[in-house]
Amino acid sequence: MKTVGMNKKLLQGVLFVAALVFAVCGFAWASSDGGHGGVHNAWLANDTWKVLNFGILAVAGFFIARKPVVEFFSSRAKSIEDEINELELKKADAEKKLAEYQTKFKNLDQESKQIVEDYIKQGEEAKKRIIAEAGEQAEKLEDMAKRNIEQEFKSAKAKLQQQIVEKALEKAEELIKASISSDDQDKLVDAYLKKVVA
Repeated sequence: MKTVGMNKKLLQGVLFVAALVFAVCGFAWASSDGGHGGVHNAWLANDTWKVLNFGILAVAGFFIARKPVVEFFSSRAKSIEDEINELELKKADAEKKLAEYQTKFKNLDQESKQIVEDYIKQGEEAKKRIIAEAGEQAEKLEDMAKRNIEQEFKSAKAKLQQQIVEKALEKAEELIKASISSDDQDKLVDAYLKKVVA
């Protein structure tokens, strides 16, 4: 496809140079008075060849310089096309990133609200957990205190009973000592010895 376009341009360039050469020659011939007159005949003989030489030189220069010029412009066109393609890719990538960022910015408000809601929810859950743990600790401390109180109460009760028993024994011993005579003591010792021997 490119080759056809380049060949078409080359043909147009050759036709343009040929038209230019013939136009210059036509101007030269028209100014020569068609071969009549002595002054213009000298110009016609010398300058016509100069114009033809120039035309041939221009055509030869065109054919000689055609390939490097075409290569230069085609390589330049290729490099420009590559740059345009690269810029198109960069543009597409930038548009894609822009769309992503716009989507993120649109979702940013919603995401920030969601994050705040999540933190509030986590805070409420932590508050409930802390209150529940504190309640459990309070119940444990209350149970421990009740057990300690009961233990202390039992211990105090036992001590009190022991003291009461001791006091009662002391009083009973005092009463018994006061009410028992020596004859009663002898009878008790004899009864005890009979039980032990039997």
